[in-house]
Amino acid sequence: MRSVSLEEFRETLSSVPAPVSVISALRDGIAYGTTVSSFCSLSAQPPLVLAALDHGSRTLPVVRETGRFGVNVLSSTQEEVARLCAGKSDDKFAGVPWAEADGLPRIDSITSWLACELEEELPGGDHVILTGLVVACDRTELPPLVHHRRTFWTPGAV
Repeated sequence: MRSVSLEEFRETLSSVPAPVSVISALRDGIAYGTTVSSFCSLSAQPPLVLAALDHGSRTLPVVRETGRFGVNVLSSTQEEVARLCAGKSDDKFAGVPWAEADGLPRIDSITSWLACELEEELPGGDHVILTGLVVACDRTELPPLVHHRRTFWTPGAV
């Protein structure tokens, strides 16, 4: 089977801009979350989204157990939140302002919010692809945080 090198693959995909989002879940009052750049809409009827989580994600077992997840699309001022939730800390939400919304952790000052019921899990190499039925959503006018060429930036920013 023909394939590209890991370096070539990563370098090419780094040139594809992606919204920076934190997938969140709540269990026993404790917030879990992980930063992803693999989030997108899937279907309008019914309203479905997809996100990919690493097999080793600490958030993934909570999503599986509760059958729910939130999507926090970060705003331009939340690079530190993205970095915190991308790390391996046991309490990624320490110091991150959030509140419970629709039974899920919703980070303050985000661009967009979606509350999802887990529809399906699909294999995705070293990740698991989650599809979610959107049961609540909201948006703000705040500009989004985008990841492009291994750098965070905001569309329209100088």
